[in-house]
Amino acid sequence: ISRIGIRVLIGQYLALRQPPVENYVGIICSRTSPYEIVKRAVDDASFMCTRKYGDAPEVVVTGRLDMTFPYVPTHLHYIMLELLKNSMRATVDWHGVDSDFPPIKVVIADGNENEDVVIKVSDEGGGIPRSNVQKIWSYLFTTADPAVQEGMVAFNENVDHSVDSPLAGLGYGLPISRSYARYFGGDLSIMSMEGFGTDAFVYLTRLGNSREPLPI
Repeated sequence: ISRIGIRVLIGQYLALRQPPVENYVGIICSRTSPYEIVKRAVDDASFMCTRKYGDAPEVVVTGRLDMTFPYVPTHLHYIMLELLKNSMRATVDWHGVDSDFPPIKVVIADGNENEDVVIKVSDEGGGIPRSNVQKIWSYLFTTADPAVQEGMVAFNENVDHSVDSPLAGLGYGLPISRSYARYFGGDLSIMSMEGFGTDAFVYLTRLGNSREPLPI
């Protein structure tokens, strides 16, 4: 969390020294559209999945497609890309490359009285064994080929945040995604049904309603 805080402070300082961008205050966008960010994440995840398997599951997005709220778009894109990559890989591996894949479903929920903006990502990728549910939040835990980690021991931030990174196997996507969500008072939770699929819930607070969790 503290490292994310340092990156946010540096990013905000550098962004504020650049020419102003409409609806932005530094790295914070006052009209962040979850739908637009999900669409970008879908495109990126589909590209990465197709590169590895030759095909990718369809993603269906429903809910509040018109809503906007203050947030850091790069944080939300990272979270959604990680969840969609995981869902696509699980779906392809579970059903087989030559099968007709069930769609991955993304629901964006919000209301005037809602405490959080909530995004749910649901797949039918076979789920996670109960014995592994807690392990998924551990850094370097992965169900992918360990050779992927061995080939990327040297951390490269530019690769990690781009479509040049592998579809899976580094082992830090979910832990970092949860830290990004929690940094501004939100959260990320996973509910899985082994033998069927997984639901991921992203809880996001509107910036201005929460404080950064930094020690004083």
